Amino acid sequence: MKHSFVPAIAMAGAAAAASAPLAAAQVQIASSGPVVELNVQESIDIEPDIATISAGVTSEAPTAVEAMRQNATEMRRVIERIKSLGVAEKDIQTTGINLNARYDYDRNSQQQVFRGYQVSNRVSVKLRDIDRTGAVLDALVEAGATDLGGPSFSADDDTAAKEEARTKAMARARAQALSYARMAGYGAIRLLEVSESITGSGPVPPVMRTVSMDAAQESAPVQPGMISSGVNLTVKYEMTAGD
Repeated sequence: MKHSFVPAIAMAGAAAAASAPLAAAQVQIASSGPVVELNVQESIDIEPDIATISAGVTSEAPTAVEAMRQNATEMRRVIERIKSLGVAEKDIQTTGINLNARYDYDRNSQQQVFRGYQVSNRVSVKLRDIDRTGAVLDALVEAGATDLGGPSFSADDDTAAKEEARTKAMARARAQALSYARMAGYGAIRLLEVSESITGSGPVPPVMRTVSMDAAQESAPVQPGMISSGVNLTVKYEMTAGD
């Protein structure tokens, strides 16, 4: 669990307005006393249940048409292999197709010499059985994938973790605001505004790796570890006299 806070105290009376989208109602709470504003972050460590990897094929040929055709054939083989491993079609997404002319520098003529065309095609794959990640990576290499990315890990449903983080963040914000109020000579606090942003849970962009066919001789070890999911709250309280 991770947490942090940044306090800011406004000693003049102010109006606090909850931000809202266009055409939505705005709620304003007037304050007559000093206002304390806290930025509080809480995160909860959870076990991931989704691994995201990427697989790509790079092909070269003398002409652009030939390079595209060759790459399409090779990539289709990789995609079919992914499907045969039990991955649903909705969890396979093309992330990029690139076609580039290739040139080499000729030192004798001191000129760029055209060598042909290079095509790369890449897909992102969501694995819902992370224990099979290493075996899937090996299978993709065997199917013709020439570069792999990932894995990155995430949770399919982190609602409970975020709710726990939210509860802890609000409790800490209130306790800290009350502490500031008492240090300033006030006896109580009144909530004026709460805003939230989500942190964690999303997969980190995969890192591309080039692999050779020899890499498939032994299954790649994969350790999912833990991921964090949490919230970042901005909370405003008015300092009041209390009872």
